[in-house]
Amino acid sequence: MNPKPSYQGSCFCGAVQIQVCGEPAAMGYCHCESCRHWSASPVNAFTLWAPENVKVLKGKDQIASYNKTANSHRKWCKTCGGHIFSEHPGMGLVDVFAAIIPGFPFDAGVHVHYQEHRLALKDGVTKLKDVPAEMGGSGDVVEE
Repeated sequence: MNPKPSYQGSCFCGAVQIQVCGEPAAMGYCHCESCRHWSASPVNAFTLWAPENVKVLKGKDQIASYNKTANSHRKWCKTCGGHIFSEHPGMGLVDVFAAIIPGFPFDAGVHVHYQEHRLALKDGVTKLKDVPAEMGGSGDVVEE
């Protein structure tokens, strides 16, 4: 029997440590205004996981939360302010920011909300107007 792969990560200062196990439901880049604003960058690299595959190993009491919308419950470290993950209750998934799990073999499969992009990425990966149809979006592909 092969054990599920697992990867560890942390906030900026290390006060909060997390582990993800198995395979993500999806990974890619989000270009929506909300993610750009939250991450203070032109694009946000995401990894989406089933909630049971994300564990807080250390520092649960150091996690703060903000819900701008019912769709995204953003979590960060109270000590350093480092972003950790966002819960997406409507999708039943947790977005662990790719940048905080350094050993994870990130391989973007999609760009979402690409019509809002501020940084054009010509990488041959599918660009969607919003999100995949199976996740409640239109699934419409936009030009690279």
